[in-house]
Amino acid sequence: MLTVLRVHLPSEVPVVGCEIAPYVLLRRPDGSVLIDEVPEPFPLSGYCMKYKWYRNQGDQKVAICSVHPTEQATLQCLVCLKEKVPIAKSYHCTPRCLSDAWQHHRSLHDRAKKTTKENGAEEEELFGRFNSNNGSISMYPTAVAEKSGEAWSEVGFSRTYTPTSDDINHVLKFECVAIDVETRKHVGNVNAILTSLVIPAPSPIPRHMIPVNVALSGQLDLDGRIASGTFSVLSYNILSDGYATNEVYSYCPTWALSWPYRRQNLLREIIGYQADIVCLQEVQSDHFEEFFAPELDKHGYQALYKKKTSEVYSGNPNTLDGCATFFRRDRFSHVKKYEVEFNKAAQSSSAGQKKVALSRLIKDNIALIVVLEAKFTSRVSGNSGKRQLICVANTHVNVHHEHKDVKLWQVHTLLKGLEKIAVSADIPMLVCGDFNSVPGSAPHALLANGKVGPLHPDLALDPLGILRSTNNLTHQLPLVSAYSSFARMAGVSPGLEQQRRRMDALTLEPLFTNCSRDFVGTVDYIFYTADSLSVESLLELLDEENLRKHTAIPSPEWSSDHIALLAEFRCKPRIRR
Repeated sequence: MLTVLRVHLPSEVPVVGCEIAPYVLLRRPDGSVLIDEVPEPFPLSGYCMKYKWYRNQGDQKVAICSVHPTEQATLQCLVCLKEKVPIAKSYHCTPRCLSDAWQHHRSLHDRAKKTTKENGAEEEELFGRFNSNNGSISMYPTAVAEKSGEAWSEVGFSRTYTPTSDDINHVLKFECVAIDVETRKHVGNVNAILTSLVIPAPSPIPRHMIPVNVALSGQLDLDGRIASGTFSVLSYNILSDGYATNEVYSYCPTWALSWPYRRQNLLREIIGYQADIVCLQEVQSDHFEEFFAPELDKHGYQALYKKKTSEVYSGNPNTLDGCATFFRRDRFSHVKKYEVEFNKAAQSSSAGQKKVALSRLIKDNIALIVVLEAKFTSRVSGNSGKRQLICVANTHVNVHHEHKDVKLWQVHTLLKGLEKIAVSADIPMLVCGDFNSVPGSAPHALLANGKVGPLHPDLALDPLGILRSTNNLTHQLPLVSAYSSFARMAGVSPGLEQQRRRMDALTLEPLFTNCSRDFVGTVDYIFYTADSLSVESLLELLDEENLRKHTAIPSPEWSSDHIALLAEFRCKPRIRR
């Protein structure tokens, strides 16, 4: 007969909107083991599995902090109650918590006023309403004991279950049992496992677009973007699940580090930015096929992907990561795709003719280059009636910090490839990604300045002569870092001065784009060709003190150790020659 050997949950804390997929280990009638589904339409030797989910109906009078969902609330904003803000958003764990979140919290009051005025009714609460904050029961136990006589209501009948707002502050129970298809009777015991209390999905403080083009700052729409004729580009290293281990990120709660939670949190964040072009790094191939491509397709995005090569990688090929580029179908159409494999480039280079040098250059890294045609016209560009093409490069230079020569070689190789495209077409270019190179390093200098000086300290590390084989470390693309606009722009606009304080005055780059416990610094960039594009607005930078208030990222609020970069551009008029 079919026997259940083991049942356990992937995470100790269930979160609203994040699917729970229990691990169920089964033994077949022949004694072999499997973890696959055995549904009734496809029985195994006359047996199938039956699943049920229940919600505890006990009255859990506990309020949860709206900012830190693993903390019990100790205070409630009375203005929220007056303005009919959803009650779940009114709770905070400490006065400092409310103070730090005040800018975002106050916007809830304004939004509630506007909603009530426009609709004459309170906006439907996404995460449900809490009871009062009376009671002192223990919060979020890792195991919950079932009490006799407790009332349970059925909420699901499949192997997986996604908690809803109605489940907040309640314990869930999962049951599974093998049944005889013919007699419909249970075979063996019913296996049950309980979750801890369901919590609402953490909501990080929203990031807003900050205008940097003073001349056009009056044309902003409601979400901070320039009114028309522009397009936006997002670059984000989302932290591959294969790298998100408890050993590396021990400061992040296990449930917040689990992929079922992080993927939903990342999707909410990415969709919320409403970017026209999305460049993601560290996207596992199975996650691209099974999650990101279909989910972003629902929101109007077309997807392109390039998986890293596997000459060094020896794990599961389905979990190998790569770069994914998405674009909104109503804004762009796909013209051409180029795939850069740095392993192949190394094999064909003069440095690659030396076996030892080739071994050092083989890192499996890739770049995805996409040429798109805009379906919109810009009032400023003066390109009416002509095709507006845009070239977007997306890469992840994942090389150990000691191999500075390899990093520089890969960046130089990518830029030389882009130069060839630029020669063949008069086309604006964007270079996005995680370059694993801090401002002032040789790869950054090559990107930002077009060359690396002969006395640059990074050039001292070239044990195999890899860089000497590249002749001149230069390129002719007029690249500028988008976020340097915060430091370079004259004048004052709302929020601009605050953003300047979050920039390095020497390198004109953000103080950080990666913020883990062991490293805080900038390694992610969006570069653009300044002769054909202008920056109109930028996504505001995060404050390190608030971001690291508890530990670092990833965290329940932010699901990667990197932060997203988002820039809005406008095409410049073409100069006739």
